[in-house]
Amino acid sequence: MQVVVAYSCNVDDAKFIDCIDTRSKLIFLSKSNKHYNEKGYQNTALRRRTKKRRTWMTKSQTKREKKNQIYNNKKKVNRKYIPDDISISILSKLPIKSLKRFSCVSKSWSLFLQNPNFISIFRNYFLSNSDPLDDDDVYLVFDWDAEQHEMMSFLSGERLQNVEYLAPPTVYDYYRFLFHSLGTAINGIVCIYINGVHEKAVLWNPTTTETYVVPSGLAELRQDGANCYIFHGFGYDPVADDYKIIQHVHFSLFGYPFSIEHKDNTFWEIYSLRTNSWTQLDFLMPTRHLRSVGTELYLNGMCHWWGKTPYEAYVVSFNLSNYEFFITPLDMHANFRFNLVVLNGSLAMISNVKNTTFYVISILGEIGVKESWIRLFEVDVMSCVNRPLTIGYKGNLFFLKKDGKAACFDLTTGVFEDIDSHRGGLIGQIIVYKKNLRPIGGINND
Repeated sequence: MQVVVAYSCNVDDAKFIDCIDTRSKLIFLSKSNKHYNEKGYQNTALRRRTKKRRTWMTKSQTKREKKNQIYNNKKKVNRKYIPDDISISILSKLPIKSLKRFSCVSKSWSLFLQNPNFISIFRNYFLSNSDPLDDDDVYLVFDWDAEQHEMMSFLSGERLQNVEYLAPPTVYDYYRFLFHSLGTAINGIVCIYINGVHEKAVLWNPTTTETYVVPSGLAELRQDGANCYIFHGFGYDPVADDYKIIQHVHFSLFGYPFSIEHKDNTFWEIYSLRTNSWTQLDFLMPTRHLRSVGTELYLNGMCHWWGKTPYEAYVVSFNLSNYEFFITPLDMHANFRFNLVVLNGSLAMISNVKNTTFYVISILGEIGVKESWIRLFEVDVMSCVNRPLTIGYKGNLFFLKKDGKAACFDLTTGVFEDIDSHRGGLIGQIIVYKKNLRPIGGINND
């Protein structure tokens, strides 16, 4: 009887197995016959080599398994989220714009903006990351006495105890009206006009007392009515090294302005100090709210103002270099009041419901993106407060009280205290000011 026997010892070394008879001797023919004897058993040298090979294969397999295990462990680590304490430490130091973008990375990060602990850490770092004050950093205060004579002064010191009285500019024939500063002070220069009268703007450096009267715009008076001018912004164009003023002009019939939608009756124009001329713009933009304080400001080459209709509220950002504008919607609620301010170099909005003492301060992360508003501060102040004035250095929030005086609320410490102007005047406006001896229009004449 013939059978075929499959030898399980080392199939790779055997070329084939030939068994003639079950009672005959097993003959193994391999690549090297000298490794087998007549009984079919491997000799000692082959057994050693086989054992060594098996040991090597076992070690190689073990190494591969270890590598695969390390690789799989790394993949598992990458899939895990970063611990919350590390995430909070990193995200709390990001700028507003970056913070909103990183919140899209994961669901847990997006929830940080609703976490009171994270918001507290973020705003504390945000307030502490401000430039140190020097002797040139003061507040310019516009107020008036009981006879409505204009008064101006510098306030400085930790408790605003230092007062430096200023003489109002003499370019106006009368000054029994409250002056208003358009926007913010830029390189020591402010643009002032008489509140409610937008026909004459004056550039003024309170440090040097230099003044410059801005010429009238392009509009011509009509016999059946009058042109109404509404200043919207004063700022600096860093590309052209130029100061500019932007205003809206519309035709008014016996004191009643036509709608902004009538293009024939309304237009925008912009003034350049370098060329001392006005240029009419060929497009329309939403206008600002007509309240004097807290509606417009300048920041980073752009003039910003807020306005509203019965259906929406918005912030318009106008680029003074390329004349592009962006609209950022606001959450519109009935009876809401807004104040546009600058907080630590960021555009911010103070909002509250009329006749309440609860105020919310939101920071804008990205111009034109409504979702980038971050609700950062919630302030509940005393009932004597009428409305906000501005936000100053180190997070000082200034309020106008119902008695016409000013008060300061420290966002860091929560301390609320009155401001004594030492003259008993009624506060109209407070702006952040840095003293500068440069002449008007001479920014790069150092």
